[in-house]
Amino acid sequence: MNKVNILDTKILSDNWYILKKISFELVKPNGQRQLLEREAYDRGNGATILLFNRQNQCVVLTRQFRLPTFVNGNETGYLIEACAGLLDKDNAEECIKRETEEETGYKISQVTKVFEAYMSPGSVTELLYFFVAEYAHSMKVSDGGGVEEEHENIEVHEIPFTSALEMMQAGEVRDGKTIMLLQYAQLNNLLKIIP
Repeated sequence: MNKVNILDTKILSDNWYILKKISFELVKPNGQRQLLEREAYDRGNGATILLFNRQNQCVVLTRQFRLPTFVNGNETGYLIEACAGLLDKDNAEECIKRETEEETGYKISQVTKVFEAYMSPGSVTELLYFFVAEYAHSMKVSDGGGVEEEHENIEVHEIPFTSALEMMQAGEVRDGKTIMLLQYAQLNNLLKIIP
C-alpha cells in the first residue's frame, strides 16, 4: 500500500464550499517518495435516489439548471437528474427522504440503499450514497420543486422507464448518478423493459 503524509493544507476558497490546496508526500510500495500538490473541493457527502412505480412502469426524474455544465458546453445548462442532495448533518437515509419530499413532492418512508460511490475522485471529496424507492401517487404531498431559500427551481417529471432508458441512450440524460441508477434498475429488473 502507498503511504501518504499530508505536509500542508491551504484553503484557496470557502465561498460556496471549501477548495483546498494540499501538499503531500506519497511513499510508493517500492519505497520511492514523491512530493505532490493537488487541489480538492470539499462540498460534503450526498445522497441520490431513483423513485420508481412498478404498476405504471415509470420513474421520477428532475430537471434543473447546472452552471458548471453550461460553462462546459451544455447549451441550456439544464440536466435531467435523479433527485439528490447534500447530507448536511443528516445520515444518508434521512437526507434522501427529506430531499425527495422537497424536490419531487413525494413523501416516502421506505428506501433501499444500493451502493455508494465517489463521483469525481480526482478533484472532489464527495461520497454519494445511492438509493431506490417505490412511489405511488398517494404519496404526493406537494408539487415539489425544491427549497426557495436555496434558489432551487426544479421541474418534476414522471417518465416511462423505457423512455428514460431511451433518453439515456440518446444522450438526453447526461448526469452520471442518474445513468448509474437507471442502469441499476435495468440490471436488477426493478421495472420491465417494454419494446
